[in-house]
Amino acid sequence: MEKIVLNNGIECPVVGIGTFMLSPTEAENSVREALKMGYSLVDTANAYVNERACGRGIKESGLSREEVFLSTKLWPSEYENPNAVDETLERLGVDYVDLLYIHQPAGNWLAGYRQLEKAYREGKAKAIGISNFEGKYIEELETKREVVPQFIQVEAHPYFTQKELRKTLDKYDIKLMSWYPLGHGDKSLINEPLFAELGKKYGKSNAQIILRWHTQMGFVVIPGSKNVDHIKDNLDILDFKLTDEEMDEIGKLDKDTRYYHRTDAQLEQFAGWKPNFEEK
Repeated sequence: MEKIVLNNGIECPVVGIGTFMLSPTEAENSVREALKMGYSLVDTANAYVNERACGRGIKESGLSREEVFLSTKLWPSEYENPNAVDETLERLGVDYVDLLYIHQPAGNWLAGYRQLEKAYREGKAKAIGISNFEGKYIEELETKREVVPQFIQVEAHPYFTQKELRKTLDKYDIKLMSWYPLGHGDKSLINEPLFAELGKKYGKSNAQIILRWHTQMGFVVIPGSKNVDHIKDNLDILDFKLTDEEMDEIGKLDKDTRYYHRTDAQLEQFAGWKPNFEEK
């Protein structure tokens, strides 16, 4: 497995299994099978309401805790809960997470970030991150944080390469973890002739070419699936390398077009919603 080095010296795998929109049963199965076939990064969140299932999947995989890079996110309703980190660890069945995010710049997000910094200092989170913090939010965080985050998780794909955001990330060596890495399944993106041409050259699918582009951009990619064959295919991208010229050609596809447009009204809704966590 290829890895990237974070700004605090920790290593993170470049490909992981995402669990967004997976039911507990699906998440448990996907995590277990992914880890058995060579994955070592698992991404979940309070809001996915499948943390207990991910913890079960990790245990069932047979891997030791140290062999798994585990990432989760605090939801805004938890930012002012002083026990949020410990309760998250309890649900996951672990003593620490490798990466802990705050999920949205909603509610008292600074209190949430302070929780991350405290968890980081106490060793309950080996790295910390911000999810969906772009524009004014990452600018405000720059002036208020005590610990520089190691990661940001945002939408990124060949139609939206986060050019502006990456200027800020590069200043602090903050790594990017991509969601919607395949453009939310947009067929016009996946079926771009360039990806078909490169797929033919390397014996890969269009989706595999796109995922390899992410890793060569320095992004970590976490495609989610409940289909074991798809999970296997998503990992099968590390045995070839796109040339600099091919990377440049893919770069020309950038339309600065995102699929998800969050509103201020949604941020207010996020702050008021509390996940109905899994029972034990």
